[in-house]
Amino acid sequence: MNTELFSRSLNSVAILSRGNAVARREATAQNSRFVQVFEALSAAGIKARPAIYDESFAEEVREQLLAVDGVLVWVNPIQDGRDRASLDALLRDVAARGVWVSAHPDVILKMGTKEVLYRTRSMGWGSDTALYQSAEAMRAELPTRLATGPRVIKRNRGNGGQGVWKVEKLPTSPMIRVLDATKDASEELTLDDFLRRCAEYFESGSVIDQPFESRLSEGVVRCYMAGDRCAGFGHHKVKALVDSPAARAEAGPRLYTSSADPRFQRLRRLMEDEWTLQLTSLLDIARGDLPMIWDADFMLGPVQTDGRDSYVLGEINVSSVHPYPDEAPAEIARQVAERLRRKL
Repeated sequence: MNTELFSRSLNSVAILSRGNAVARREATAQNSRFVQVFEALSAAGIKARPAIYDESFAEEVREQLLAVDGVLVWVNPIQDGRDRASLDALLRDVAARGVWVSAHPDVILKMGTKEVLYRTRSMGWGSDTALYQSAEAMRAELPTRLATGPRVIKRNRGNGGQGVWKVEKLPTSPMIRVLDATKDASEELTLDDFLRRCAEYFESGSVIDQPFESRLSEGVVRCYMAGDRCAGFGHHKVKALVDSPAARAEAGPRLYTSSADPRFQRLRRLMEDEWTLQLTSLLDIARGDLPMIWDADFMLGPVQTDGRDSYVLGEINVSSVHPYPDEAPAEIARQVAERLRRKL
């Protein structure tokens, strides 16, 4: 171990992401996909180092993290068939030894899983959301909810649309129609067949059930947050869970804009002045423990009586938010600097 390389340095952070031994050996700030974050941190007077993680050299990573003041983590909950169980244990350990971790695994469990949709259903972004703790509960309750209209089923932890389904009752058949968010075409199944497909979701958590939002084809607005401040927006028309071929044809890449985008100023005010405060209160998260970069995906809900759009939360992403608007790294660096000042 090169102890000089990992010697303790004030105002220093590691940027942790998953990779193999070659990636770890060759990692630099300049060849990292987070190069803009490295540059913003450097401009703020913070020394930043890449930390490539894999379970096969976890102890080496642990020693690296113990030599810095903080670590910013970009690792998906599920990636290449691997989860974060070992990594989260490592991060809890280094955090207990005085290293600031963002996002801390305990914060991810509170706000970065689909269960947050159930726990915050009473907020202004909420909807008629149910939580199933077992396949038996889902079998008993889902048919009644399907009678009111299409529903969206989501596994508690996942990314990239994994474990997300649109489910609807067929008018003249006991079958149901299901559409996997990662697929283009729907299928007709029995409820029991669908429950068998969802059985593995209950092995590691619960399942969330939300109403399908009819305005989904109009697009999804992603609000990027650095701590409790808005760091920009992304907007795109989506294919996932959209049945109409015409609407699917309009889908395109996410387009990023700054926090000053006039289209989203009402959403920005709601996030900064109301909803983030309510979120931290409901979930018992200290302001300083909010992730340095996280995002909230919003669908358009019913038009309000005053003619304004309402917003319905579809997901909060915490584990690995990337890419992000060009303005986000500067806000991340500002938040990191503030957090390190409080720590030191």
